[in-house]
Amino acid sequence: MGSVMADTEPGGTPDLRTVLPRLMQLGTLMNRSGLPQRAMKHAGADLERPGLSILLALYLGGKAMRVGEIAERMQVAGPHVTRHLHVLERRRLVRGLADPDDRRARLVELTPDGAAIAERYAATVLGWFGEALSGWSAQDRRTFYDLLLRFTDDVATFLSSLDEE
Repeated sequence: MGSVMADTEPGGTPDLRTVLPRLMQLGTLMNRSGLPQRAMKHAGADLERPGLSILLALYLGGKAMRVGEIAERMQVAGPHVTRHLHVLERRRLVRGLADPDDRRARLVELTPDGAAIAERYAATVLGWFGEALSGWSAQDRRTFYDLLLRFTDDVATFLSSLDEE
């Protein structure tokens, strides 16, 4: 009979139970460190986290988007985005545009000030992660990036299928 916390499954595959403590540790590190708040302060982004998330969704998307698309990227409901968009518009960090494909719809785009905040925030966070990985070989970083993207996509797909049940 094997140990409950065996390091490998039959066939030598690493047991996922050995990864669970590390996933929990990573979540705790990200939450307790206040990384998002530290990065916002460093970037001069005096915003609530949802507002910054909207700026980042637009910035990383590289285009104007409908509210529904922003909400989907943030994995929240549309009304949540709409509430925060009003604040961002008053601060002139985003602006609304008519959708050329549908006159009834509205697009949201970053203003230069909104784009600058998103760029500074992204550069700050990426710089910190880059420093944390600076001792890794280029191949290790490439493997990590590829597997992290794959893992995130697969978990998102799996969790989405649970929501549909």
